[in-house]
Amino acid sequence: MRLFILLFSLLLLPAFASAEEHGGGGEGEAAAGPAKIQYMEISPKFVVNLIEPKKFLAITVQVLVEGAAAEATKKHMAAIKHELLMLFSDRSIENLQTMEQREALRQQAVELIHKTIDKAEGVEEEKEEEPQEGHKRMKKRDYSKLPSAGFKDLFFTEFLLQ
Repeated sequence: MRLFILLFSLLLLPAFASAEEHGGGGEGEAAAGPAKIQYMEISPKFVVNLIEPKKFLAITVQVLVEGAAAEATKKHMAAIKHELLMLFSDRSIENLQTMEQREALRQQAVELIHKTIDKAEGVEEEKEEEPQEGHKRMKKRDYSKLPSAGFKDLFFTEFLLQ
């Protein structure tokens, strides 16, 4: 009898999982539905020469996009790849050793992709004010009302220095 109950519950398990997957639970559903979030790999991976002779950097990049930004990212992929290639190749091996330096490069890449998508969609870049003496913190730009608003983040899924 226990075996029958176990087999019967295993047969029903996919039905319950399918009902939850297709919104059978009814909890937390928005009226219009949430925007689709997806990861997109930028391929092929970037392999660039560094400033030092016979040194190179290989990076695989994935971006997190939401809604219409996925189409804008695909549409302007050539410009995004170009800008990232220029960003990655202008480096010294000493500037990529620590986690902080790699995170700074990632943040620069995020800003660069925002600017590239906005520029390609016809939005002019705002002129930044010159920092005052002693104030070297960069002001983070609000992208919520720009074409690149759905571009959320960038991740290095492979990072190799040689």
